[in-house]
Amino acid sequence: MLRKLILLAVVGAVIGLAVFWVVTIPATVPASALAPRTPDLVNGKELFFAGGCAACHAVQTKEADKFDPTRLAGGLGLKSPFGTFYVPNISPDPNDGIGRWSEVEFATAMLKGTSPAGSHYYPAFPFASYQRMKLDDVRDIFAFIKTLPPVQGRVRDHDLPFPFNIRRTLGGWKFLFLDGKPFVPDPAQSAEWNRGAYLINGPGHCAECHSPRNLLGGIVSSQRLAGGPNPEGEGWVPNITQKGLKDWSVKDIEYLLETGQTPDGDSVGGSMTAVIRNTSNLTPQDRTAMATYLKSLPAVDGPTRPPKKP
Repeated sequence: MLRKLILLAVVGAVIGLAVFWVVTIPATVPASALAPRTPDLVNGKELFFAGGCAACHAVQTKEADKFDPTRLAGGLGLKSPFGTFYVPNISPDPNDGIGRWSEVEFATAMLKGTSPAGSHYYPAFPFASYQRMKLDDVRDIFAFIKTLPPVQGRVRDHDLPFPFNIRRTLGGWKFLFLDGKPFVPDPAQSAEWNRGAYLINGPGHCAECHSPRNLLGGIVSSQRLAGGPNPEGEGWVPNITQKGLKDWSVKDIEYLLETGQTPDGDSVGGSMTAVIRNTSNLTPQDRTAMATYLKSLPAVDGPTRPPKKP
């Protein structure tokens, strides 16, 4: 009897491992999905800034006037409950950046969170939002990045404790939190609203910071965009549904995205400063679209903010 139980346990373990292995296979974009086309560099530049690429990947500097969004050498450390992630070099440098990547490898990274080596990326890279993007928009971003200067410098590995340093387990995270569905316009809404919804939920990846997360690091869908603890461990990210923006007008939100100034005369700080560096480069039409969409969101109660320390 004991021998049978042991045998069943071994068989169950083997089956479980086989299921885990299949479920966690890194997904890719097939080369056949990329039909021949001429890239739109103007669109690529717009989506580059909408996607906040420079906010994390550009060389960091404390002097705002010396910040160069075209030098994408990475190196920024992003703290999280799971360890510290270091943003990679995505400049066109062939050795330290993505200069040798193919177009399909870039699309696979953005839409599937899979590296050219076939391993999972950590969701500190917001592919959970980028998966909503149009494939042609992703291709245009890649074409635009290739026009930027190559910058040397290889970024150090992430600093993660066991078991978070085992990338294969990220396949399980993707199974739970990555649905692979692109953005679908709402025919009941205007073109402007749909453009804003696309920018906020896709390239803009606003929910990645402005939403609370569960113990596995997945966004709490019922409190999407309702604010919560700063993922980097210090401070509080505001609620940007109508619970937090009820007294703001569309023009107020537009102005914030352009200048970083709030209606009461204050200015944004922390990581939002880098976000404004990007949104200030967008067309006025896209900032209006984003503001229109945000203003339309119903009020959602977020986590209770702890009292400020005296």
